[in-house]
Amino acid sequence: MFESAELGHVIDKQTFKTEVARLREELLEAQYELRAKGDFPVLILISGVDGAGKSETIHDLHEWLDPRYVSTQAFFEPGSEEAEHPFMWRYWRALPPKGRIAIFAGSWYSQPIAHRISGEINEAFFNQRIDQFNRFESMLANEGALILKFWFHLSREGQEKRLKALKKNPRTTWRVTEESWERLKTYDKLQEVAWHLLRMTNTPWAPWMVVEGTDDRYRSLSVGKIILSALQQRLADRQDRHYPVAPPINRPIDTMDILTALDLGKSLPKDEYSLRLSKAQGRLSELVRSPEFKKHSLILVFEGLDASGKGSSIRRVVAALDARQCQIIPISAPTEEELAQPYLWRFWRHVPKTGRITVFDRSWYGRVLVERVEGFCSENDWLRAYAEINDFEHDLAADGAVIIKFWLQVSKDEQLRRFKERESTPFKRHKITDDDWRNREKWDNYHRAVCDMVERTSTGTVPWILVEANDKNFARVKVLETVCNRLEEALIKRRNYSPEAEAGSEDKNQEKTLIPTAADTPLPDVASGKSRKKSGRKSP
Repeated sequence: MFESAELGHVIDKQTFKTEVARLREELLEAQYELRAKGDFPVLILISGVDGAGKSETIHDLHEWLDPRYVSTQAFFEPGSEEAEHPFMWRYWRALPPKGRIAIFAGSWYSQPIAHRISGEINEAFFNQRIDQFNRFESMLANEGALILKFWFHLSREGQEKRLKALKKNPRTTWRVTEESWERLKTYDKLQEVAWHLLRMTNTPWAPWMVVEGTDDRYRSLSVGKIILSALQQRLADRQDRHYPVAPPINRPIDTMDILTALDLGKSLPKDEYSLRLSKAQGRLSELVRSPEFKKHSLILVFEGLDASGKGSSIRRVVAALDARQCQIIPISAPTEEELAQPYLWRFWRHVPKTGRITVFDRSWYGRVLVERVEGFCSENDWLRAYAEINDFEHDLAADGAVIIKFWLQVSKDEQLRRFKERESTPFKRHKITDDDWRNREKWDNYHRAVCDMVERTSTGTVPWILVEANDKNFARVKVLETVCNRLEEALIKRRNYSPEAEAGSEDKNQEKTLIPTAADTPLPDVASGKSRKKSGRKSP
């Protein structure tokens, strides 16, 4: 892969001057057209060996382009805030909006490469990161982003020669540090790691361009021309993209599905409700104050039909939490800023750091629910969203987040009763809108969309919890006790974790519980992916 970048390419000064004059004009024209149309963002990743001209090329790009519409992002070892968030959090925050260009001086690739060379991570973990990056870039490409990845290469002798030259020049001597010489010693290991990474991440939607870094003029001119060609090609391609037709989603041949199988007649007497609610709230308060929780974050997702009781369930959960530790994020129609970014960007902004809690009142599932039913996105967009959402949740869970997502289900008759109650109660009238009545007319469409959503995104790591919500008391207690059970399970797992246990050995004397579990009031029928008894209800 690197052989063609060791041929000794050289551009003479006059040729460079002539070519750059034309290149600058065309780059600016393409950049202004990009900004005017605002169809897609451009991500330029600059990576490679030390001394190969990464910073010089970035400087040239800023000179050739209008720097007002170019951002440069540099990433080093994570700071304290970044280390408390999932690995990809800081890269999501740095994504450019549509119509803008971002240059990444180092990127999501830099840290795993460095850690693999130093032996801090093994090959299996490195490959997991590679898979994560491929999925991330695939999502960006599907959202329309133009991704240009450059790897600047030097031979070992060329790198040593370049470092000595930089050290000798008073204007650049500061750029050569002890770390630069140390990394020269690991040149062979870098080539091995880089070759593996480039081979595994050289995808059709985000291929790598290996550029020889020996001659400054050749390197910068090559990068500039590649960027210009890619921009012009994308801007000229005004035809709609054609996607393969997806196979039809499986439909049951009878009237029973995951929603009609729910027993919506479940209820709790008021006295039992009060007792179990207070016990669950006290238990949750203890769990989030335990030392083990400092290594986790908690993400609660509430979805459900209009008037299904999401707000009242959230209030009962939050009542048990320290307000300084928790935030509630209500999700509505995206803003102009959010529409200029990939779909999941606005949710990554609110991912909590370790030791914190975020409650989403509606969530990223809007793409496969309201956006699907109302036609706010294409069929291809919501079909691919299932896999992208699963990836998103998997990434969060892998970094220590405990994600619990609830679907609150009410019957059509109960929803109508609650709608009328809201209309007749002065302090509840603000809860009922014309959209609520309009959405009710699409009951069957939403019903199918919910069944598909649960079928495709209820994973072993982050399953859906289906809540029978005709009785608000039952729904609130089920939500709270489920949060306690799931969170306690995660904390016990962390308490019992040890390298030896992970390797397969067990300490039979380890504690089996972290906090008493209200066994005298067992949780009835918590959804865990298992089938429920048929309720006898037919599809709405």
